[in-house]
Amino acid sequence: MTAPLETPTIVDPDIDETVDVARPWVVVVWNDPINLMSYVVYVFQKLFGYPKEKATQLMLDVHYKGKAAVSSGNREQAESDVSRLHAHGLWATMQRD
Repeated sequence: MTAPLETPTIVDPDIDETVDVARPWVVVVWNDPINLMSYVVYVFQKLFGYPKEKATQLMLDVHYKGKAAVSSGNREQAESDVSRLHAHGLWATMQRD
């Protein structure tokens, strides 16, 4: 008598080990007690080219909600944006979207 043939087992890769490279990085500006609201609006306009209305809305989110997402993109762009915001005296961090 011959032994029955075993059916090969297909193993799926562990989903937890995959990295989603398509998820962008988000730059978050946090509220601080130092910078004037008008200065924050100015920085958002200067660094990101936002119109005054958009920059003002983001500043109000920072002021009233404690933070606002001001840009998103790949890791290198987010690192650059955080560095530029720090150079202008704003408290900023980056995180995955």
